[in-house]
Amino acid sequence: MCGIVGYVGERPAQKILLTGLKRLEYRGYDSSGMAVILPSKNTLAIRKSPGKISCLDKLLKSKPLDGSIGIAHTRWATHGAPTQANAHPHADCDNEIVLVHNGIIENYETLKNQLLKEGHIFRSQTDTEVIVHLIEKFYKNIPLEVAVRKALKLVSGSFAIAVISRREPGKLIGARSGSPLIVGIGKNENFLASDAPAILEYTKDIIFLEENEIAILNKDRFKIVDLNGKEIAKNPVRLNWDIEQAQKQGYKHFMLKEINEQPKIIENLIGLRVPKDSKIIFKEQYIGVKKLKSIKNIFVVACGTAYHAGLVGKYVFETLSKVPTHIDVSSEFRYRDLLINKDTLVLAISQSGETADTLAGVRQARKLGASVISICNVLGSTLTRESDGVMYTHAGPEIGVASTKAYTAQLAAIYLFAFYLARVRNTIPLAKLDKLIKELKQIPNKQAEILKEQNIIARISRRHSHLGSFLYLGRNVNYPSALEGALKLKEISYIPAEGYAAGEMKHGPIALIDEYRAVVCLAVESKVYEKMISNIQEIRSRRGKIIAIATEGDKNIKELTGEVIYVPKCDELFSPLLVALPLQLLAYHISVKRGCDVDQPRNLAKSVTVE
Repeated sequence: MCGIVGYVGERPAQKILLTGLKRLEYRGYDSSGMAVILPSKNTLAIRKSPGKISCLDKLLKSKPLDGSIGIAHTRWATHGAPTQANAHPHADCDNEIVLVHNGIIENYETLKNQLLKEGHIFRSQTDTEVIVHLIEKFYKNIPLEVAVRKALKLVSGSFAIAVISRREPGKLIGARSGSPLIVGIGKNENFLASDAPAILEYTKDIIFLEENEIAILNKDRFKIVDLNGKEIAKNPVRLNWDIEQAQKQGYKHFMLKEINEQPKIIENLIGLRVPKDSKIIFKEQYIGVKKLKSIKNIFVVACGTAYHAGLVGKYVFETLSKVPTHIDVSSEFRYRDLLINKDTLVLAISQSGETADTLAGVRQARKLGASVISICNVLGSTLTRESDGVMYTHAGPEIGVASTKAYTAQLAAIYLFAFYLARVRNTIPLAKLDKLIKELKQIPNKQAEILKEQNIIARISRRHSHLGSFLYLGRNVNYPSALEGALKLKEISYIPAEGYAAGEMKHGPIALIDEYRAVVCLAVESKVYEKMISNIQEIRSRRGKIIAIATEGDKNIKELTGEVIYVPKCDELFSPLLVALPLQLLAYHISVKRGCDVDQPRNLAKSVTVE
């Protein structure tokens, strides 16, 4: 949650900071703000506004900021409503120090009460403001970074912060614990950011800060220390992401662009893992073949869309690898009495690698002796650093808040890892495994065929955009697809939608069906196809408005509904990789028709870095 950008260098800071904020707006857009040290007066100037970054942009055009060092923030509100006063940055009593923050300070009330007794003046309802007043308390005759270290030792919770002071106008301080923060290294300029897209235009040389590390940046040097001031040697990592990947490239929305990128991403991912023949490569997997042979069970831990990918994984791992597989929402997993041990493999799935609940679950699992492999999109993220092995999805920056390409890339990684496990554990014949791998390699072409029919999906979407609620039904490996389809619609159109295993329909959900509700039925060719057709018959008899997703060549489905979206024929096991695309496009076009903000739906942020 929340996005941070910091800059120190020789160029005007305002443009760099504002550009960075716009590229981080997926992290929160309740309010935004910027602070710059004005060189002519050596004073701090702050501009901030409730609403989206466009409001701040407008303010800066009328009241620009001149300076070459500054910090900026886009907010997803936790403590305090999204108001002018609660927008970041926050300053100390004398407007000498200014700070932005991502995270939650759990002991802020205790700290605030003590600071109030000491005479500090608070101007907001945020938990963040206690940090800047703590720094002020210690910032007497010591460097800014020392005052920051002293302050951070008193706070409990999670934080990523950026701090500047007019007393030290060439210095930018960043620190993190529990919330992501990276350092960008440039020539006569350095950067701080919550995520790489904010600074990719200026540098690809990145330092990933670890827990409780502090970065001290000047325009021509940097130093990383721990909370005790001990220096830590770190070298930048060069990212292979391109700034073009974080731009719309002619598409109306990032979400639509990212939907259309999926065939190429899946093709590239498969090519990296299976470059020739059927040999699967996992160089980042460090726990060893012997360990993989000995595991007794798999626990998948994830949130939101990643959780739905993990649900598909349960079917895939049990079918191919013959390993009992359990799945938990991360926020539940971390608080359960976990029955896991050294024979357990935990598979953690997170696009950002910074999801707070997933990280907490992984740490708990490791304490109990489990091995951890992660599926992640972001190089150097916290999750990848705390895992025994990593499967990168190589999907590039995903800017749309509602996940699309990250989801199918996670699915592809799951299939590839399941193949790898099956080969290691010798659970299916090699001839069958080779056949399945060849089938998977055809999926990107089949996804591309679906994308050629976007106009058909758009027309069906528009015809149903007025309905007040939706029901999504699927069976077997496409039950998770039904959940994901419903989530996509809820996220971006605000239409109430529920996903169900179709066999559960008669156990309650059938009471919802009438002529005012659309029912999206996943009826692709499968071993449960006849069961699904029976469910559709029951819906039809109750005047439900049916949208079917079916396999090409299925003529029977036309007798049950005129609203059919066809997908190419494939092995049932891989069908979630195909049905995901029409489900995403349905949600997208319904949302556009209703006039919703597709890329920045209300109340949401891309990366949930607080509990």
